[in-house]
Amino acid sequence: MTTRRLVVLLLLLAAGFMVYRLGLDNPPSTAPGGALVDVRLPDLGPEEMHGEAVFKLNCAACHGVNAVGIEGRGPPLVHRIYEPSHHADAAFVLAVRNGVRSHHWRFGDMPPVDGVTPQQVDAIIAYIRALQRANGIL
Repeated sequence: MTTRRLVVLLLLLAAGFMVYRLGLDNPPSTAPGGALVDVRLPDLGPEEMHGEAVFKLNCAACHGVNAVGIEGRGPPLVHRIYEPSHHADAAFVLAVRNGVRSHHWRFGDMPPVDGVTPQQVDAIIAYIRALQRANGIL
């Protein structure tokens, strides 16, 4: 491969990566307080239903009912950025326990969520993963 072709290939790869990153950092524009994604709802088992209830009490104010995100508040968790290969279950555990510095979205930092037990976090994760699977995020 010539040097010129290699440089062109590297520039194309860099441009593609930038387009990809911009797509992650700039969610679709909606009205303030509006949902950021559409979500298909799955049938839930008992643990997932428990997770849904705990999620509604502790997470939905920022991440929206059914984890759709809320414009101006928090990102959707039913999004490819949160697929298990990029954000393992431990990332959710740490987010609840320690909070998260803003790094994928422009919503600001997430504070720790007090009062949620490890068992409740596991149920929340089961609920989020069920939503993700139902929406093609594996």
